[in-house]
Amino acid sequence: MKNEQNKYHPLSSLSEKWKRTLCVAATLLGTLGTSHLHAAGVLTPADSSMQSLEIRDHQVKVTINNGFSRTEMSQSFYNPNQRELEALYTFPLPEHASLSEMTIWAGEVELHGEVVESKQAEAIYEEESSRGNDAALAQKSSYQRFEFWVSTVPAQGEVRMSVVYYQPLILDTGIGSYRYPLEEAGTDHAAEQFWTRNETVTGNFSIEVEVKSAWPLKGIRTPGFQGSQTTDAEGDLVYSYQSPGANLSQDFILYYMLEDNLPGRVEVIPYRENGEKQGTFMCVITPGTDLQPLNSGSDYVFVLDVSGSMQGKLHTLAEGVKQTIQSFRPEDRFRIIIFNDTATELTRDWTPATAEQVNHALSTIDTIKSGGGTNLYSGLKSALNGMNDDRATSVILVTDGVTNTGELSPQAFEKLMTHNDIRVFGFLLGNSGNWPLMKTICDASGGFYKSVSNSDDIIGQILLAKSKVLYEAMHDVELKLSGVKTFDLSPMKFRKVYRGQQLVLFGRYSEAGPAKLTLKARMTGEDREYTTEFTFPETDTLNPELERLWAMDMIETMEWKKSLGRSSPSESESAITDLSLQYQLVTDYTSMLVLSDETFAQHGVDRRNQKRISNEHKAQSKRNKTSIINRRVDQNKPTYQHSAPRTPSGGGGGGAVHPLAIAGVFLLLLLKHFRKPNSEN
Repeated sequence: MKNEQNKYHPLSSLSEKWKRTLCVAATLLGTLGTSHLHAAGVLTPADSSMQSLEIRDHQVKVTINNGFSRTEMSQSFYNPNQRELEALYTFPLPEHASLSEMTIWAGEVELHGEVVESKQAEAIYEEESSRGNDAALAQKSSYQRFEFWVSTVPAQGEVRMSVVYYQPLILDTGIGSYRYPLEEAGTDHAAEQFWTRNETVTGNFSIEVEVKSAWPLKGIRTPGFQGSQTTDAEGDLVYSYQSPGANLSQDFILYYMLEDNLPGRVEVIPYRENGEKQGTFMCVITPGTDLQPLNSGSDYVFVLDVSGSMQGKLHTLAEGVKQTIQSFRPEDRFRIIIFNDTATELTRDWTPATAEQVNHALSTIDTIKSGGGTNLYSGLKSALNGMNDDRATSVILVTDGVTNTGELSPQAFEKLMTHNDIRVFGFLLGNSGNWPLMKTICDASGGFYKSVSNSDDIIGQILLAKSKVLYEAMHDVELKLSGVKTFDLSPMKFRKVYRGQQLVLFGRYSEAGPAKLTLKARMTGEDREYTTEFTFPETDTLNPELERLWAMDMIETMEWKKSLGRSSPSESESAITDLSLQYQLVTDYTSMLVLSDETFAQHGVDRRNQKRISNEHKAQSKRNKTSIINRRVDQNKPTYQHSAPRTPSGGGGGGAVHPLAIAGVFLLLLLKHFRKPNSEN
């Protein structure tokens, strides 16, 4: 199903029932070397004589529980044809999500998923499929893009599928956001021409989100979706949305806002089955407000993606940039660089933001047209030309695609950024973007990036951006844990942490006992140190899902090191595979094989996931019957003397807004307020 480059390739053999409709796909899948499919839906070869499978219903149930979420998606496929078919379904998962469960109901048969090495999974799936037996397979195809193969959808019959994934959720300036990704990003024309995608739900489409928070909630917002809100018996907020029929082409986004004046704090969520096993923890640090406001001018470089995938979005992007430039002060300077196959500067040099120059820039922007590939490196390299050491400079990168032309190496991007005193603030549009590369670019420069859905809410994004750009940042942030032995930790150093950003740390601990957490940072020319002490418990069994989240965090760190040449590919592959199998995660080297209990036994597959899921379900049932626990550990001796920062209230408006309009507002705020590092921003 998937080759070593993590792209599509055909099954080595196909069951007879599907040859008529997938024989062309089997031939071409291997040639779509850079193919990515960017929306949820059932795929059928465009030239197939068979009718597409129908999606009878699509149900989503989400639980947000103090730092992470559990998402369960269930749907039914109906085969309107006179012969049974094999189904291919694609589904995007959000960043840092871990696919953990897959269940298939075929008639009276119930199949469950176990994660095994990819080659073994493919071989077993092909064998069972060729015999006409019920089977399914889930594989990762790009970043967080997943394919689900279901071997048998009976003629004029139905099959039901359910998947579960977990993901950490980080508050930003007191606001959390949950995104259920569905929409098409429109960045792969070859795949679009080859496949016919059925993303229409003919029956019921429903979403239910339960928000469990140890801190009081001020409200929620769901742009583009008009649902209902209630409060359950435990006091948790429940949002429900139902629609008779729907199109799986718009992301669902839920914002939840905490009450004002909550304390800066440290929260630790542990899991330890018993005293004989290692413990796992998730530490969430919400810094208190002691960052000072900033006031002065700077230089700004727009780096704008105008590749072919931007068609239809370019006008809105241009309008956002124009509004930003119009907000400049005369002492500000700017440049505008566009890129597709190569980079082109629309401004000759640094341009003072006088009325005359601004008007000229506005008319130039109106001439931009989209087309070509995506040479991101060329765009960033051009942005570095002509820098002045005595001027604060920020690069604002807006792109919706995956770099596919020119320099592609993450090492080259990191080197380019670290050798220049410049910050990149990236806005990654849609569900197809190369977020690991964007993260590398922004981390290396001391900036940050934001993934923006095409269905996002401009009001919410304004509020989140505004509180960051008006204040200084913490520099050279370093975390340290002492006392109890801890190991296998998330990265502990950050070039900068901006106002309102939470820090999330995953790790393991060997035994119960007292621990000390220290955060060191440089602000306004002086060093600051914040500390707190807490105790790792002997036993705490309420959150076994943390083991998967920790393992996924470790895997992403290994993948990042491998991409930058800091670890050997063979060692990384071996370590990632071992973690994936132990904690049952679908990665580049593992797949989720879905079979009956008897068939698993016939193939000698260990039921690790069955045991893990049972443990997780027991804990979830227990949590549902009790009030949520506040996991703050610095209650008696607060780490911070100030409250956590909040976004100023903003008014008006609502509904879904195009992401490029959001990017324009982000740019306006960033360009007006970001300052040079020696000013302690």
